[in-house]
Amino acid sequence: MAEEQMEEAASSSAAASGTPFQLQFDKPIPFQIKLAEWNPEKDLLAMVTDDSKVLLHRFNWQRLWTISPGKCITSICWSPDGKIVALGTEDGFVLLHDVENGKMLRSIKSHDVAIVCLNWAEDEPLSRTDKEDLLSYEDRTTRFFPPAPVMPRIGGLNSGDTGLADENEEAIQAFSSASCQRFNILCTGDKDGCICFSIFGIFPIGKININKVPIHVQSSGKRTSYRLQDVSISKVSLSRNLHQLVLLCSGKLINTDNLSLSNDLSVGVHCLHLDTSIFSNRKNELHQVSQQASSIQDLVEVVRASISMMSKQWSNAMNLFHEKFSALPSLLTAHGMESSSEDEFMSLLFGTHTSPALHQFLVSSLGEAGLKRIAKTIESAGRELRIVVSEHLQPAVEIISFRLAELRGLARWRSRFQNIGLDEKLMDGVTERVGMLVVQVERFSRVAATVLYLFQNFFSWVLKCVKILLSEPTDQVPSTNSELVVIFLKFLLDKDPIKQLVETDQIFEWDIDTAKHVEHLVVFGGFTDTKFLERSLAKQFSELEESLKEAFLMPFTTVSSQIHCQGLLPLYPVTSSDALSSTSTPASIAFYKEDKDSQHNASSYSSTDYICFKIPDGSLNLRNFVAVIKDLCNSCSTSSTPSLSGFLLHIPVEYECVDLSLYKDNQVVLLLSGKSSSESAGRSWMVMLQTENLSFSQLSRTFPANYYNLQELEVLELQLDTDYGKVRSIPHPLSTPLAVSASRGVACVFSSRRHALVYILDEDEDEDEDEGSEME
Repeated sequence: MAEEQMEEAASSSAAASGTPFQLQFDKPIPFQIKLAEWNPEKDLLAMVTDDSKVLLHRFNWQRLWTISPGKCITSICWSPDGKIVALGTEDGFVLLHDVENGKMLRSIKSHDVAIVCLNWAEDEPLSRTDKEDLLSYEDRTTRFFPPAPVMPRIGGLNSGDTGLADENEEAIQAFSSASCQRFNILCTGDKDGCICFSIFGIFPIGKININKVPIHVQSSGKRTSYRLQDVSISKVSLSRNLHQLVLLCSGKLINTDNLSLSNDLSVGVHCLHLDTSIFSNRKNELHQVSQQASSIQDLVEVVRASISMMSKQWSNAMNLFHEKFSALPSLLTAHGMESSSEDEFMSLLFGTHTSPALHQFLVSSLGEAGLKRIAKTIESAGRELRIVVSEHLQPAVEIISFRLAELRGLARWRSRFQNIGLDEKLMDGVTERVGMLVVQVERFSRVAATVLYLFQNFFSWVLKCVKILLSEPTDQVPSTNSELVVIFLKFLLDKDPIKQLVETDQIFEWDIDTAKHVEHLVVFGGFTDTKFLERSLAKQFSELEESLKEAFLMPFTTVSSQIHCQGLLPLYPVTSSDALSSTSTPASIAFYKEDKDSQHNASSYSSTDYICFKIPDGSLNLRNFVAVIKDLCNSCSTSSTPSLSGFLLHIPVEYECVDLSLYKDNQVVLLLSGKSSSESAGRSWMVMLQTENLSFSQLSRTFPANYYNLQELEVLELQLDTDYGKVRSIPHPLSTPLAVSASRGVACVFSSRRHALVYILDEDEDEDEDEGSEME
């Protein structure tokens, strides 16, 4: 009751001082939340608990699903279309989960250490008047092929850990299809200073190590070179046009031109502006290549799983065969005979006397029931092999071949695709290798059919022999195709062609005539590698994989080399021990669209970056300060008067900023909680400020005399009864995280008493819209 009175009093106080945020609901939660993120398209909130469970709730707090990925989750973000939630883990994996049911779509090893931040950016809608930028490329695969095959799952066996979710094949196909509709890039940053870029979140297209990135600063007409050491990324944000990346990181700033100038003050938190214009300038080419390459990677996993499945199925069947027939050599030894199993069956085949050992084996050890069991097992394995080949392996290889041919054609368009590293020679090589794999699959099908036919004839003949021997002792044996039985005895008891084809270390010998024929085919466009028939199916697939890695590594390294640092802004110094905890310091980065000429060209706009962060107490001799800086990118990329500006916001001493977030329309949302030592303990505030109403002052960038210049900014005192923003008193101590949705105009905060409170940030705008609709 007391809490309700406090809440009512706080609401009245907030209403008197400005427009309050409407409390939608206050719900208890049984978990401690460490991460939270609103879906950009739907009224859904994804949350990560302290023990790394992932929860998805509707706006009305109805829980849709809960999953336990089995890994420590360190970061979270949504895909731009809101259909996928991406999770970064402590061991460097990116996990992609379906919003509908929480099932994992992909597990991608992107980093070697913890991924501490994620940002998934989608390219802005293109202008219809700009024909050069239209994505006119069509994926023609669907014209000529049925839907791509999925991972094989037969007889209770699974295909193993391939990075794809076997149990969610339909979602995987829908994910792959949806990902190719709009060009987007997932950025991931880790605690060792590496940033990875993945198109559609699945195709890796670049990686940079901030520790190795040269940083060139122009100051007082002199260019100075720097680099950062012991970097840990804390925030990354890619602009809407994919042209710029702004990141926050901790590390030691080293003057590479004069190492003696580096000192303890150079260890701090820094803001970097990276030029990622390769993504925007070559988005059409990257879109086409990644669309084909990501599908090829999916199909490669299908081929791998198919070969693995066939090997398991056949191995299980042959283990039973050898287990049963291994009793014959023991019986021969027990009877003092020196003949082999093959000799005994050959003697039986050509009508000579049946030895006691063979008779005992056929009648007692094996028997009619045992023989039928083996025959049924091998027949079932053969049937499963045919299914895997016809429904999974063969169609996957054929579609890979077609898509690689498409990439090969693109590679010949050198003026467009050479700049992103699509190498024509490498594509020629990988196209030839997939052609060889097509031949190997056909050979496997024929060999498997022959082997199964031989098994069928052998078992049929032995079964007749067993029935005759069981009915009456006789030396007569049923007639059969002796040539087939001889082939079976000669080859299958010593060698297993199917097993050899699915193992990588097997080498096949071919007659001279076949070898010459293959060499002659080179003149007519055949494979330049004339030794490919000596390799097994598994070996050929392994070589295809290596060739694909080499071909796709070239665009990866080419694009990575074209991402470079455009500017540096040291923010504040920290001690070496504090640098490790800088990732937990509240910070937010956003790009806001600013129209240049909305009347003449709706697609013409510029993007302004905003950086908001809390300055740790004691750094720069400041306490309880939040800084807001804008236009870092523009000040780095233009030679005119620098536009870098900002302000310092002083928080009332009895409160501390526990979290913050940039919001739409250049707004900042602050979460303030009363300090335990003050009279405001147990009370909190949520404040939303319109930065356009605040005074920005210019920020100089002088090197190397003074690394940190934030003290130059104008200081503004935050008044909780302010008229230039909205405030809401909350009668509970609050903790991180603060989850704000710009598309829905809501915020979710978490109290230390394990309650989730959802507020509507733009309730006044909604009311105006409702009134307008009622008038209509």
